[in-house]
Amino acid sequence: MLEILYRDEHLIAINKPSGLLVHKSFYSGEADTYAIQELRKQISQKVYPVHRLDRKTSGVLLFTLDKETLRTMSDRFASREVEKKYIAILRGWAKEEETIDYDLVNEDEVKQKAVTYYHRLQTSEIELPFLKHQTSRYCLVEAIPETGRFHQLRKHFKHILHPILGCRKHGCNKQNKLWLQTFGINKMTLHAHQLVFNHPVSNERITVNATIDDEFKRVGGILNFDLSPYS
Repeated sequence: MLEILYRDEHLIAINKPSGLLVHKSFYSGEADTYAIQELRKQISQKVYPVHRLDRKTSGVLLFTLDKETLRTMSDRFASREVEKKYIAILRGWAKEEETIDYDLVNEDEVKQKAVTYYHRLQTSEIELPFLKHQTSRYCLVEAIPETGRFHQLRKHFKHILHPILGCRKHGCNKQNKLWLQTFGINKMTLHAHQLVFNHPVSNERITVNATIDDEFKRVGGILNFDLSPYS
């Protein structure tokens, strides 16, 4: 059963588990189950995804229950009227805050403007030898993407040389292998923890929060991060 975070006659939001595809996609490959199908079965009603999360990204995923609301919310996402907040664990200690303004190339090889703001929440250094270092450093950040490009956060954090822990395609595979061998963990530590928007009908300000899963908590525990605000 999918965890329903918010529901009314126009909208429904779930806490998408890591590993679940939103819908069939040429770029994401095939799967046995999809969020859109599972939610339709669960509530016995058609649902329409407004945005998407990567397969390995967990967190708030918003659907509409009718096509008119879908058009309205899609326009609001496109015009950046919806605020998306993520938390991520990065390799190394990133700056205390930064705006990453770095164009990305999409699936059709078209360059697109991409902007991400983040601020550092916590840092950690543990006795985990890596390459020539006797310890390993990590940080917890909150990221707010101002644009919504494919794999934007994963690519942007790689660009500043602080890749997301557990990310394979745009991460540090040596670190990922180290965590798998040492702790038995291959979790990508990227979670969409909050979505804020004005309701398309009532115009009421809506905030939807999604808690992290047990595997994210386990990574946080190893690094002595306080993840209680997201649990």
